[in-house]
Amino acid sequence: MEDDGRSIGSEAVVGAGPPGTDPSRGASVPPPVEQPERLVAWQLIGQARACQVIGSPLYAHLLTTAAQDVLGGGPLADLLVPRVRPGRGDAAGLRLMAAVHRLVLTRRATKLATHFPSVGGTPDLGTAGATFLDAITDHLEVLRVDVERPCQTNEVGRAAGLVVGLLACSAITGLPLAIREVGAAAGLNLRLDHWRYELPGDTIVGDPDGEVVLAGRWRAPVPHADHGFRVVDRRGCDRNPIDPTTAEGRLALSASVWADQPARFERLGAALRTAARVPATVDAASAAAWTREHVTPAAGRVTVVYHSIVEEYLEADERAAFHRAVEAAGAAATEEAPIAWLRMEPSSELRHHAVSLRLWPHAPELRHLATTGAHGDDVTPR
Repeated sequence: MEDDGRSIGSEAVVGAGPPGTDPSRGASVPPPVEQPERLVAWQLIGQARACQVIGSPLYAHLLTTAAQDVLGGGPLADLLVPRVRPGRGDAAGLRLMAAVHRLVLTRRATKLATHFPSVGGTPDLGTAGATFLDAITDHLEVLRVDVERPCQTNEVGRAAGLVVGLLACSAITGLPLAIREVGAAAGLNLRLDHWRYELPGDTIVGDPDGEVVLAGRWRAPVPHADHGFRVVDRRGCDRNPIDPTTAEGRLALSASVWADQPARFERLGAALRTAARVPATVDAASAAAWTREHVTPAAGRVTVVYHSIVEEYLEADERAAFHRAVEAAGAAATEEAPIAWLRMEPSSELRHHAVSLRLWPHAPELRHLATTGAHGDDVTPR
């Protein structure tokens, strides 16, 4: 259930104006559902701005084209307006681009593929928009199904931010980790102890021989880097788990990666190969009920419940119930059986997300450990 959507603060996401206006100009508050064309355009242009900030000019261009097409009553209005959802639309822009990328990866949109580096293309922003709209028209019926797929970006680069908290848990408690991920998608980051982390100061933690290599992502020394960490148990949950060992699972994960970011594709490939040999259970379950069952104190280990860019996808009641479940587990923790709550979630700071930690009984108050980009780059430990 992970997602890239809140890559910039909500106050920086601009709205769509009335039909015929530039959708990149307008209020930061989303239009009401009663104005569905404007709301969909607002959602798309917000994601376009996020993609531009994080380094995907192709997706920024195509999503801006999509917003203009919606306001103009084109094929994307036919596709998206009947399916409009309030607010950010459950990552409408990301779901659209994953559906289109799926067409490219399965060789059904061959002309559009010439613009997608993920299959060897070279973007031409002068012509890509028109080719994109042609592909939408040609595959409208398939897209009606695929845009309903939930956003499932299982970005392994986010482990660069999470590792700051894992090292703290290990060093403060002196115990190995039992990790519990909420919104785990395919569970790739349940294998994060098998990644190789090349930290500042020539320090390597994780698996020195790991295929996933995270290097050059930290802007300052990482506290407790010399301590390392060890995972002795792993389990996660997701409303719609993906099996990364199947062809469909690999396609779903690949489609969610932005097509003009080859380094992310390389990391995904390495993570998929690791997942094929390192088992990890991802239960189909809601966050709160699963936490009550699987996040419990256990002697001789610190149980770490963690998530990255998940909370905005939880309904308010479910989010509150999840928080209560974690805090109840924390209240039952002891020195011998600690509970940790590690979060990487959006902050109001442009481009950045906050990595924060609560650790019962050692440090139960919320501590901000680092800021990081949405994909685990520019990690700045505090």
